[in-house]
Order: sequence, then structure tokens, then C-alpha cells
Amino acid sequence: MTHQQNAHPTTSSSHSRQPIRAAAGSFLGTLIEWFDFYIYATASALIFSHVFFPGSSQFLGTLSSFATLAVGFLARPLGGIVFGHLGDRFGRKYSLILTLLLMGVSTVGIGLLPSYEQVGILAPILLVLLRICQGIAVGGEWGGAVLLASEHAPEGKRSFYASFAQLGSPAGLVLSLMVFRFISEMPEEAMYAWGWRLPFIGSVVLLLLAFVIRSRVNESPEFEAQAKAAKTEASPIRLVLRDSWPLVLLVMGACTIGISSAYFTNTFMIAYATQYLGIKSSMILECLSIVAVVQLINQPIAAWLADRVGAGRFLLITSGLSLFVPYLMFSLVSTGQSLMIILGISLTKVFSSAFYAVIAGYVVSVFPVSQRYSGISLAYQGCGALIGGTTPMIGTLIAGQSAGQWWPLALFYTALALISFVCVLLLMRRREAFAVAALR
Repeated sequence: MTHQQNAHPTTSSSHSRQPIRAAAGSFLGTLIEWFDFYIYATASALIFSHVFFPGSSQFLGTLSSFATLAVGFLARPLGGIVFGHLGDRFGRKYSLILTLLLMGVSTVGIGLLPSYEQVGILAPILLVLLRICQGIAVGGEWGGAVLLASEHAPEGKRSFYASFAQLGSPAGLVLSLMVFRFISEMPEEAMYAWGWRLPFIGSVVLLLLAFVIRSRVNESPEFEAQAKAAKTEASPIRLVLRDSWPLVLLVMGACTIGISSAYFTNTFMIAYATQYLGIKSSMILECLSIVAVVQLINQPIAAWLADRVGAGRFLLITSGLSLFVPYLMFSLVSTGQSLMIILGISLTKVFSSAFYAVIAGYVVSVFPVSQRYSGISLAYQGCGALIGGTTPMIGTLIAGQSAGQWWPLALFYTALALISFVCVLLLMRRREAFAVAALR
């Protein structure tokens, strides 16, 4: 009897720590996934045109590298469908372990690839295949990480806890930029020959750490309750497409600025600053590293604030302000001074990263528990495929057509923010209509 009395507080204490473990596991898991994803994005801006597309002009080489980046985004909806189905049927935790393993194998494989000079056209083909595997892994990761954190969250703190999954993106960016900041200081011959491979191969250490931490997190209590209550016969993704496709489209549009901003400022801006403004790659990488730290600090504060003022209202404010900030950003970046570059990009990222931190927790409640992993994954990854992966390519084309003038690029960013603003507004009205109908 005494033993049972002593055991109960331990069990209770362990249960009370689960929200924190879930948030930490989501953060560390997405950190690893996004570190792997961002080192590819950074390498596509600085390295891959030389290693896998030699002989092309700088413009065509960069465009080809960004095209392989976009392929990963196109694969993300497939990952959302596959792992969303697994997560809705067998559990969030089970699905997330598989995404980690797939990302780790794919990323290390890229680091071991031969160059175009060694095996010819086979090199970029293998690069694309492994990039597709990366995209599938990230496509399954995001939805599960958001759900694991938000479904463990205490009452009234869903935005804050879900933001920890979003926090993995800027943390992974900081880590990837720090690594490439070091690599960019290497002699050029060594950097292109083997230096760029180090972060890809070394990511296996982070993978093992994330695997251990995530394995200690319990399954989502909301999923377990739903699984005990009923067993759905139809495929979750089929139910989403049959019953909730308008919501999928609205959530896709709502996520636009949160996703595209990251690849506009963190990937395209590297190529734009080095090619059109004559800024050294080491300098722009250092500036972006500082901006990423600003984002890392800003996101949890934004999520905490959104839980108090209302997530929908907060998303409208931040996407609305994002309509105007790119003009100031480009004016400051064009000075070529590091302090002005940091200030300009930071002003833009303060609003877009605040939006990014909150949108995850907001869209979780749009779909029922039994379809939630599939629904939010399909919407978010569909947006990533259409908007995120093509943003650096579109930016490159606009810059090429306008001879590097910045105002057409600022207009492009404004259009992305406008899509999110309108879709969030429509989601809010839809939720209000359902709430009124429920009271009748």
C-alpha cells in the first residue's frame, strides 16, 4: 500500500511534465529537420551551381540550384499525406520518429554525393532524388510536431506551446548559417571540394539526439482519447478532401507569408545581395545569423501575446503590417552597410516570424482530431510546394528582368502578405459563423 502511495506522485509528476517534454521534443525535432533543410537551401544559393551545374552562366546555375530546392517543396505534400495518414491512424509520435530517420538518411546521402565532374549528369539526378526524400520527411514532420505540442498544451496556452514547433525553424537557420559562415571562410577550392559536405554528414549527430528526446514523449492525449472513442473506416486524407477542402485552401493561403518570407529573406536575399549589390557572402550570412537570433527571441514572445489578445486578431495585425515593411527593408539593405542590412531584414522578420509562430496553433483547431494531422499537413505543405519552394525562383526571375531593381521585389513580397491577410480574415469569419450556428 505504501509503495502504491509513493508511486502515484511520481506518475503524476511525470504526467505533469509531458507538456514541457512535448514542447521540447517538438522544438528539437523541428530544429534538426529545418537545419537539414536550411543547409540545403544555403548550399543551393552558394555552392550547388558550382558543384552540380558547372559550365552554366551564374544566372542559369543559380536558377538550376533553386529549382532543385523547389523540388523538395513539391514533395512536401506527399510527405504530409503519407505521414498525416500514419499520424491520424497510429499516432503522432510513431509518425514523427519515421520522419526523423528519413531526413537523416537523405541529408547524409547528399553530403556523400559525387560532383558533376566525377560522374556527370548522374550527380544532379541523385541530388534531386535525395532532395525529394528530404521534402517528404519535412512534409510529415511539421504537422506532427505542431500537434504533439499543441495537443499536450494546458488550457488557454495552445498558441504558445505550438510555437515551440515553429521555433525549430529559426533555430535551425541560426545553426545552418553559423556553419556556412565558417565554411565560407575556407579557401574556395576546399569549400567546393569537401567543405560544403561537412554540415550534411555531421547532421547525423543531431539526428541521434533528437531521436532520444522524442522517444521519451508520450503520445498526444487528444489522439489517444479519439482512438479509444472511435475507429474511422475511411482514410483521413480522403475525409479531408471530401468534407474540408475549402478549409484546406484557406489554410494554404493563410500560411503564405509565414512560409514564403523565410525563403525570401534567408535564401533569395543571399543570392540577390551577392550578385546585384556586390555584398560578400560571408557578410550577408553574418547579418542573416543575427536576424535569425532576433526571430528566435521574437517568436515565443509573439505566441505569448497572441494567447492574450486573440490569435486571429494577432495574425491580421502582423500580416497587415507585412504589406508595407519590404520597401523599408530593401532601402536599408541597398546601402550595403551591415547594420542597415540587419535592421532592414529584422523589421521584416519581426512581423512575418510573429505570424509564423502563431499560425500553427490557430489552424490546429480548424480540423477534427481524427483528420487533424492530415488536414494541417496537406494545407501547410501544399502552400510550401506552391509558394515556399518557388519564392527564390520567382525572386531570381524578377531580379533578372528588372536588372536588380528592388521595388518589383518589394511588390512581390506585398502580394504574398496580402494573400495571408485575406485568407486569415475569411477563416475568422468562417469560425464566427460556425460559433453562431452552434448557439442556435
